[in-house]
Amino acid sequence: MSLPRPRRVVLLIALVATLALLCCGGTVSALLLGGFGEKKEDLSLYSSGCGTGGPIDPDGKLPRLSQYGPAQIKNAAIIINVGATMKLPPRAWVIAVATAMQESRLSNLGFLGKRNDHDSLGLFQQRPSSGWGTPKQVTDPVYAATKFYEKLRKVPNWDSRPLTEAAQRVQISAYPDAYAKHEPVATQIVNLLADGAANAVGNSVAMVCAAADQVSASGWTNPLSTKGEGSEKMTVGSGFRTADRPHHQGVDLIVGTGTPVRSVASGVVSRIKCDETFSGRKDCDVPGYSGKGGCGWMLEIRHAGNVMTRYCHLVQRPKLRTGQRVAAGQVVALSGTSGNSSGPHLHFEVHLNNGRSSVSAVDPVQFMAQHGAPLGGAQ
Repeated sequence: MSLPRPRRVVLLIALVATLALLCCGGTVSALLLGGFGEKKEDLSLYSSGCGTGGPIDPDGKLPRLSQYGPAQIKNAAIIINVGATMKLPPRAWVIAVATAMQESRLSNLGFLGKRNDHDSLGLFQQRPSSGWGTPKQVTDPVYAATKFYEKLRKVPNWDSRPLTEAAQRVQISAYPDAYAKHEPVATQIVNLLADGAANAVGNSVAMVCAAADQVSASGWTNPLSTKGEGSEKMTVGSGFRTADRPHHQGVDLIVGTGTPVRSVASGVVSRIKCDETFSGRKDCDVPGYSGKGGCGWMLEIRHAGNVMTRYCHLVQRPKLRTGQRVAAGQVVALSGTSGNSSGPHLHFEVHLNNGRSSVSAVDPVQFMAQHGAPLGGAQ
């Protein structure tokens, strides 16, 4: 099959986001790479086009990343271009790139002798003996990517499943949870090689920036649903570490009581707690007030890339359990005013390295905008 020769990708240096993250206890490498050791300058290039510029030409000039050589970056570009040719949405490109990162580190593997896993070959370690094709075929990156996408399309609801579930349905790996850790880097590679396509929804024919109620190709979405009983237009109130609130480790999103709160990405519930610090009996099931102290009903979810998100002042205890898996966009709670709160809103935090302290907190506005899910729906 032939690959299209799309327009060159336009790259921007996200200086504001980078500086904000560096000053707030995190690093670009920790935020984007989840501990993969990539140098922070490698992925300081971002695109604002939401995929409108199209994927970069695999045979053209490609960006360089210290973690991956030219051949590996070309293979990633081929995977993305095949997905675009097949008119698949950019979410499929992220899944495919993350899978190839796990299976081969984006290298076109030949026969590895005794180290070989049966007869696994190519970018996705596809096995000729399992019907993937001949050795020559599965070591052709275009063919291998095409076969991966063909099987991915047959997975029910693949585009709304957590990345690791969708990849596992295709690969049937002995390590089914191994793919999730590659999602943050795969997202940035897709953005780098396809004009910010991981911030978009739609397919290669009709692609637009994700709206507030949509899960972008990166797998991230807005924490507040703007649909449903008790919902109203969300506004951003008190910000992250402002001059008058320097210890405010998140952002306040002003909505009415009972607005559905959604998990911003797939993950695992790590803590549910009634957090109040005033003297006396804790009671998160009644409206709070300024000076009461604490987050009220609080929910924490851990995501791929060692990112933890926290949701505070919920109206009631979330109907979840610790260790439960949740999907991006899944309603996990309802907004309220429990704890130290002057009115109904959602206090939302983002922490790196699965931390819970102020040291690990980063600006949610910067973080979510970078992940294709800007708070408030503003692009």
